[in-house]
Amino acid sequence: MPHHTPLIGTIVAGLVIAFAMGALAHRLKLPPILGYLLAGVIVGPFTPGFVADGNLAAELAEIGVILLMFGVGLHFSLKDLLSVRRIAVPGAIVQIGVATLMGLGLALAMGWTVGAGLVFGLSLSVASTVVLLRALQSRGLVETEKGRIAVGWLIVEDLAMVLALVLIPAFASAGGTGWDLAGAVGAILLKVVGFIALMLIVGRRAIPWLLHWVAHSGSRELFRLAVLAVALGVAFGAALAFQVSFALGAFFAGMILGETQLSRRATEETLPLRDAFAVLFFVSVGMLFDPKVIVAQPGPLLATVAIIVFGKSVAAYLIVRLFRHPTDTALAVSASLAQIGEFSFILASLGTGLNILPAEGRDLILAGAILSILINPFLFGFVAKRSAAKADAAAAKPAEKRPGHVLLVGYGRVGRRIAAGLKAKGRDCVIIEDQGDIAEEAEADGLEVVRGNAAEGAVLLEAGIDRAAKLLVAIPGGYEAGAITEKARSLVPGLPIVARAHSDEEVAHLERLGARHVVMAERVAAEKMLELAAPGAGKGRKP
Repeated sequence: MPHHTPLIGTIVAGLVIAFAMGALAHRLKLPPILGYLLAGVIVGPFTPGFVADGNLAAELAEIGVILLMFGVGLHFSLKDLLSVRRIAVPGAIVQIGVATLMGLGLALAMGWTVGAGLVFGLSLSVASTVVLLRALQSRGLVETEKGRIAVGWLIVEDLAMVLALVLIPAFASAGGTGWDLAGAVGAILLKVVGFIALMLIVGRRAIPWLLHWVAHSGSRELFRLAVLAVALGVAFGAALAFQVSFALGAFFAGMILGETQLSRRATEETLPLRDAFAVLFFVSVGMLFDPKVIVAQPGPLLATVAIIVFGKSVAAYLIVRLFRHPTDTALAVSASLAQIGEFSFILASLGTGLNILPAEGRDLILAGAILSILINPFLFGFVAKRSAAKADAAAAKPAEKRPGHVLLVGYGRVGRRIAAGLKAKGRDCVIIEDQGDIAEEAEADGLEVVRGNAAEGAVLLEAGIDRAAKLLVAIPGGYEAGAITEKARSLVPGLPIVARAHSDEEVAHLERLGARHVVMAERVAAEKMLELAAPGAGKGRKP
């Protein structure tokens, strides 16, 4: 029999069985996540047959978390983070408090100690990074207002859990005094502030310089390696030197790089690894699930899942509405937070290791995580159906007449040039933009702006798509542009649509969804260079 290591066996078994179960779930029109979780149960220690190494699977999954948060940081500028601080900071803190109190109440009802109840409640209060981001990305919401609020909320939750991981051992220490706790809190806050300052002062210069230098070397392989080195190196260094989470370190590394022109290329280079390791995350979660918990503790398990899925969601929904955000935004944020994951497992392990949390508490947390992750895609489906129904209702209302105007989605670098050109030609133009600060810039430039996600029918109808002469989709994401194209085509079948793409796959995707013309920068550049390379081209021009 050929020799194999536990690492090879874990990766092969995890990916192969995840593929099989994911394909089956897709065939049954279920979320692929369900298949990945089931794959984890199959290779886990609680079912017969091959058993993968759970510790190795968890470490491999951590790489997926790092790469995923790095990718989010690439699309999430410091301005975006600061723009949602007024809702993300108080919202996350209040929601953590509400969930912790609900968990404490359940723990006391089961006869546990207050300390056990606090650890249990904290474990139920923090959402999974991977699940939240996969849900947002699958629906093109990461760069919308809903996505920015959810990601900002997630960052605050991660910071709170980093603080909790320091405080729990201090509380567990018999000799811990008020001064000990104050010193522990002060130390971790100082480290977090030090890490952020280092990234903003040093990282903001060093990381872009390094990537630009590598890009100019002309080696794609070296560039890909440099991107991975930055993502993994900063995450590991942040955890080692500043005791912050891997996810937080990777997020800031991505956010610094996202402010450069290399962000799109870095995103493309990390995408395959990000997806593969994200699958291993779900497999590792499935390996922790012991099906016997459902039979042994049905009542407490049901209450635990209710706190995660409904208690947290209702709290988040009310908080977002309190800040006067639309119902759709509140529902999307609350649905994205209605699950638990990585930090919950870490807190549960820490609590049991310190003899604060009983073993059955850890089992309830793990089972609650599995079930909440299973339920989460269906919650998002409900939110999506509600938004679609709202769009259909809006379609029945007469739109304002703007005969012959051009509808332009996105006011970024490309969108600004298009808008300026249309304005110079005297063409009426309506901008759709979901980022508040950019929308304000468009309004300051004298343009009519409709704020919102252009993939939502209600937003397109508000902008008068049924009266438009053309729709220009100038945003950089080809697949997000595809969602907009598909929705626009369903509302106005004969509307000429021009979209922007960055690869042949995106071009084919957009054309299949109904875009009449798709512009790819590389093709345009190649055609222009060929034109200039023709005999006699460029004669009489100044060099």
